[in-house]
Amino acid sequence: MKIDAEVAVGDPAESAELARRAEEFGFDCFWVNETKHDPFVQLAIAASSTKKIQVGSSIAVAFSRSPTTLAYSSWDLQSLSKGRMILGLGSQVKGHIERRFGMKWDPPAPKMRDEVLAIRAVWKAWQDGTRLNYDGRYFHLDLMSPFFDPGPIPNPRIPIYVAAVNPGMCRVAGEVADGLHVHPLHTVRYLKEVVVPSVDEGAARAKRKRGEVAVAASIFVAAGDSAKETGNVREAYREQIAFYASTRSYRKVMELHGWGDIADRLRGRSIAGDWKGMSSEIPDEVLDEFVVVGTWEEIGGLITARYGGLIDRARLYLPFDGDERWRALVAGFRA
Repeated sequence: MKIDAEVAVGDPAESAELARRAEEFGFDCFWVNETKHDPFVQLAIAASSTKKIQVGSSIAVAFSRSPTTLAYSSWDLQSLSKGRMILGLGSQVKGHIERRFGMKWDPPAPKMRDEVLAIRAVWKAWQDGTRLNYDGRYFHLDLMSPFFDPGPIPNPRIPIYVAAVNPGMCRVAGEVADGLHVHPLHTVRYLKEVVVPSVDEGAARAKRKRGEVAVAASIFVAAGDSAKETGNVREAYREQIAFYASTRSYRKVMELHGWGDIADRLRGRSIAGDWKGMSSEIPDEVLDEFVVVGTWEEIGGLITARYGGLIDRARLYLPFDGDERWRALVAGFRA
């Protein structure tokens, strides 16, 4: 299992020092997300500031961009990083795609499959000099004149990770992706009974081996220097879990544990705008399933104990801030 760092920067320029620190501490990959800033700008800064650590998006919104746009960004970053780029893609939800990005919403699983295959078709045309001719369900690409062709690069194999919660998207990841980004709203039971079997099903459909698809999980971790501090962080997750569980896309996670009624109440509160009252719907038993609690020295070992043999990459939902305590976490994980 690899241990990765993920950031949520206030200013993209912060990516430089944070990436250097993550590399120094021994993390395997430096992930950036897409919330308030463009992930590819952050990754360009991170790649230029480091030499060994992988850099990747967790995630970049796929459905707000064309396959060719994504192909250009990741191709340049793969060249800039000298082969360290991982392209992580997520679908986002319908409301954001239509109302924040002004794009058309389509069934997410088949469209993600099409987008991944279309991106690879563009890369292949650039690397091999073959004619671009991709004819998919949602994307049709057959024009790539020399003026717009960046040509081959030394490390053309760019891993693509797909973010998934529900079985359909997990199967797509197993079928066409190199990895799966597991949403932090997951439990070990959900991974064992839903996520991994669905990835395996998709891989079998494409006659691929299970080992060809890495499972990377973002984990709710309450880390601190004392029981009081870890308890405070754990309590803060009650609100975050309530927010995620109010979304219909994540209901299956709650249903598996018999918490469908909680999800329904959370959904009702969100529609009513009762954001402050939502956390009261999350009992301690729910927190215990979602959150790993321990000191900075303990967390690495607790993650390996809970997820060993189940996932290939772990990262904390807590944003990496470069504090020295993260060094202790990596040391504990390696031990």
